Amino acid sequence: QLQLVESGGGLVQPGGSLRLSCAVSGRTLHLEAIGWFRQAPGKEREGVSCISGSDDSTYYADSVKGRFTISRDSAKNTVYLQMNSLKPEDTAIYYCAADTIGRVGRLHLDRYEYGYWGQGAQVTVSS
Repeated sequence: QLQLVESGGGLVQPGGSLRLSCAVSGRTLHLEAIGWFRQAPGKEREGVSCISGSDDSTYYADSVKGRFTISRDSAKNTVYLQMNSLKPEDTAIYYCAADTIGRVGRLHLDRYEYGYWGQGAQVTVSS
């Protein structure tokens, strides 16, 4: 069983930055990846970025490529999402999630393959 807890959300002006944290605790036989997802009001949850559970490989959605950076501090069991050049359309609840099966066989943002989820953190980009 894994537990994931997000923190670091808030209100920021367009063009600003925020860093989200995802603290991971518990045990699992295998960790394929930790991913970040977001859900805006009235929209489906979409993948933002993910990082491999075994190395530093990363993957980004086209909408955030070049603006967001995912990273990991293994000593703290924490995954970060640095968000720069934020836009109003980045406003959403951001969730971190864990893929502990690895059925896809590569880094991906298929939310149905992520079995453990945090409670979410609100990010609002507005002037």
